[in-house]
Amino acid sequence: MPTSRPRLRAGSLAALLTVAAVCAGDAVARVFPFGPHTRSVNDLGNQFVPFHARLWDLLHGNADGGLLLNWSSGYGTSFLPDLGTYLTSPFALLVGAFPRDRIDLAVYVVTVLKMASAAALMALFLLTLRGGRWWVAGALGGSYALCGWSVAEASYNPMWLDGLVALPLLCLVAEWARTGRHRIAGPLLVAVVWAANFYTAYMATLGAALVLAVRLFTERDDRRAVVRGLVRAVCTVGIGVGLSAPVLLPVYLGTKHAYPGWDRPFAPAAWPDVLARLLPATYSFFTPALFLGTGTLLLAVALAFQRSVPGRERWAWAGLVAGVALSMQWEPTHLLWHAFATPNGSPYRQTFVLAGLVVIAAWVSVSYGWPERRALLCGAAVLVLLAAGAGFSDLVTGWTYPLFAVGLVAAACALVLVGRGRRLAALAAVLLIGAQAGQAAAATAYFDRQRLNRLDDYAPWGERQRTQAAVVAGAEGWPGYRTDPGREQTTTNDPLLVGGQGGAYYSSHTPAVLTRTMRALGSGWTSNGRAVQSLDNPVTDAVFSVGARVRGPRDPHQGSNVPDDRPVTVSRAEAPPLVTVRGPGVPVPYGRSPFRNQEQLLGSRVYTVPTTVLRAADGGAVADKGAYDYRVGRGTYTLTAACPAGSEAYLWSPDMFGRARLGDGPEVEFKGQLPARRAAMQHLGTVGGGGSVRVTLTPVRAGAVPHGAVGCLDRARLASAVTGLKRTGATAVHVTGHGVRAELPPGTTGTVVIAAPRIAGWSCQGRPADSYLGLVATPAPARGGAVDCTFRPPGLRAGAVAGAGALAVLVLGGLVLAYRRRRTEAGRSGRPGPDRAPQPAGAPEPVEV
Repeated sequence: MPTSRPRLRAGSLAALLTVAAVCAGDAVARVFPFGPHTRSVNDLGNQFVPFHARLWDLLHGNADGGLLLNWSSGYGTSFLPDLGTYLTSPFALLVGAFPRDRIDLAVYVVTVLKMASAAALMALFLLTLRGGRWWVAGALGGSYALCGWSVAEASYNPMWLDGLVALPLLCLVAEWARTGRHRIAGPLLVAVVWAANFYTAYMATLGAALVLAVRLFTERDDRRAVVRGLVRAVCTVGIGVGLSAPVLLPVYLGTKHAYPGWDRPFAPAAWPDVLARLLPATYSFFTPALFLGTGTLLLAVALAFQRSVPGRERWAWAGLVAGVALSMQWEPTHLLWHAFATPNGSPYRQTFVLAGLVVIAAWVSVSYGWPERRALLCGAAVLVLLAAGAGFSDLVTGWTYPLFAVGLVAAACALVLVGRGRRLAALAAVLLIGAQAGQAAAATAYFDRQRLNRLDDYAPWGERQRTQAAVVAGAEGWPGYRTDPGREQTTTNDPLLVGGQGGAYYSSHTPAVLTRTMRALGSGWTSNGRAVQSLDNPVTDAVFSVGARVRGPRDPHQGSNVPDDRPVTVSRAEAPPLVTVRGPGVPVPYGRSPFRNQEQLLGSRVYTVPTTVLRAADGGAVADKGAYDYRVGRGTYTLTAACPAGSEAYLWSPDMFGRARLGDGPEVEFKGQLPARRAAMQHLGTVGGGGSVRVTLTPVRAGAVPHGAVGCLDRARLASAVTGLKRTGATAVHVTGHGVRAELPPGTTGTVVIAAPRIAGWSCQGRPADSYLGLVATPAPARGGAVDCTFRPPGLRAGAVAGAGALAVLVLGGLVLAYRRRRTEAGRSGRPGPDRAPQPAGAPEPVEV
């Protein structure tokens, strides 16, 4: 067992190596905070910065809502599942120490600290597994934290990095369970990692279980010791998961109530592509990011040929690495790794487990002594063959083989020199560590540039966000009315970032009822419905009590082709209160037309929906696509209709990607591509005196335009409808972090409707709330008065009970352990124990049989 000083040195070296390589790579790529770009993820931007801004607001008492209910996003959503998915890592609390306008810097620091912590913990586990040179453990720990999965994929999803930390931590817990140590600390650490991010913690737990199985197999313990170790491990994990249940169950049930999003069947990656991802300077979103550094790979491959390692141990670790690698490519085991559901996005999120196992294999190889020449030659030959196989992949770039060759030569020279005196050993350490750091920094820079080139680019917090936040704060009137921060967004979670109470929302837990309700009303989305956009429409603003709306230019980083130099302004409108009253009876369900659906929810007819005719540029008729849509391709089309003069024309075309113009008015962009992207209904302009509506459509890719694409709004009718809702609505509304209380006019009858989606967990007057076309509703009290509606996330009560039970078991177990320890110590010292009576003077000591 190594002393504390080598452990400290190894952990410090691993953390320092990780921080230096990540920061150097980001500086070369000019990624924030070393440049103007941020790490981004597809069309979502860095959505996790707004979640951390929400945490900052909670820590400083500035949030709209609390731990249970988020009033800022999606017109009111459950927050505990988001908290448990994105923000329950202990590292996340560090954001509270930063100024709010430097929240992006806080997230970057948290990201780097997680990677550094994972490196240090892996180095600590390696020295716990077997003794060895501390600087090699430090280098391998850094290699683990700098694997391709970490720097290419998890670095822009900070919650995934909790899994990177969890794997070595859970391996330590498994080792404690095997040897019967730290029986209280073990369950507590399991609880921490499962509460931090249960998805990656689940994968890390599987990986730690495999490591424990190999340890039990190779240590040749007797059967009783093996059984005791397994029982302790199972109990440790069970109690730890139970302790995390108050967070874990709401998160799990949150996924069950979420919109399904992207449903992509699993398809294994081509083996040349898999081999290519072992090498530096390769990138693909749908292949496992296995890059680890050539030195680590050389040591791991050499294990199979190193005769100084006992055969049982050599083949157990090598077989485990090979088996896990194969399991990533087979659908049944792929589903097992991902909790039996192929995830949205990358299907290789368990790659960090394989990276950790390769690092452990490399440590086992070197912990029995430096690999002999035969093992090094055979290992280098295998690596060259693997690199040659990668040559059949299109992922290989011009930098791949030069970086691989330099790393291989440096690692081989280091391993040859290390056993030839102290000075040459120092040179070997510099070569091995330097090659690892250089390759990792180059890989980080390459991955950064690939993301910036292939995905969207988002600027860090700057003048745009400061201006938006100031305008929102100046228009704030919550809960009297909502202030929507605007349709033109920087991220889909802008309400969390710049303030207000908007309709935009992105999460893994985006409620299905929110997505479907907003779809029925004509809203847009990205990420197959998981990222709901704000809908800039006066009818839906009235329905959701939006009394102030911010408008401004598009984010210049969104890649729009339409110039936009509008100033940031706020428009105000009369809005009903958050709680309104509708007549008795069941409303007609939503239909196909969002114009008619908006009227259903408003309770008044305010649109004219005319018959439309669509013609191609040559004047020819356009063929239908199904029963309700026109089929369009790249080109120019003219859509004509007739509406009352002076009404406002709106266009609904969710599948069109292109531009639209009413007469000679300004062009309006549509970015639809169903099912991934849905374009929102948009305002085109005012209908002229003749009542003729002539819209020029310019799609840039194939799509569809609905027959009922045009709706013309009568503002006078809308004003009358709003006046009626205000007259019969609540006279006072009190909003908390877990519900709403509304005072109603005397004699109120009908249905009370809260302008919030009817997500699972709402109850009113002591019973589950009803749904009024997707919104929270309850019958008006028989005698009038007040209505109380509360929100409790599904699973919170059951999770609290399970957590209390696990805590009781842990406390009881701790008391039993303390009792046994006291008896043991008393028996050894001869002092009376709890059940040992004091002996009279001169009496003989009792003899234990």
